Amino acid sequence: MGLRALGLELVNCGDRPYRIKGHPSLRVLDEDRKPIILRVLPGAKEITAGFDQPPREVVLGPGERAVATVLWRNLVTESAVPATNGTYLRVAPAAGQPAEDVDPDGPIDVGNTGRIGVSAWKKDDQSAPVPARPPVPSAVPSSVSPPDSRL
Repeated sequence: MGLRALGLELVNCGDRPYRIKGHPSLRVLDEDRKPIILRVLPGAKEITAGFDQPPREVVLGPGERAVATVLWRNLVTESAVPATNGTYLRVAPAAGQPAEDVDPDGPIDVGNTGRIGVSAWKKDDQSAPVPARPPVPSAVPSSVSPPDSRL
């Protein structure tokens, strides 16, 4: 059926709460990072079922994450219309906010559907906050508390 899904993750790297509501803002880019004309759907009901929870405000504390899913189908329904393949996604937390280019490590092969969907942001309650810096390895046995050795 050609269904494709790509997870997006937004991490609050700041030191204050970060509020977001709605869907990520997306643009599909070609290999030269030029935009490809596609309809970006808020939600996925035109693509598949199960990813259309309504947007809710998400408040991320420092180090917490929000996730969303990008969905599309690699379908060719009209032989006279060329298939479209993107290489990168330009993603912003919401419309009008700064965007980052994301390399999905594979094609965004939407066939000739002309559309891609994205779910609303939701808090990733399954993950622990991202540490500010990786833990320092220690040769001290776990039963002994080492002194604070952060740099």
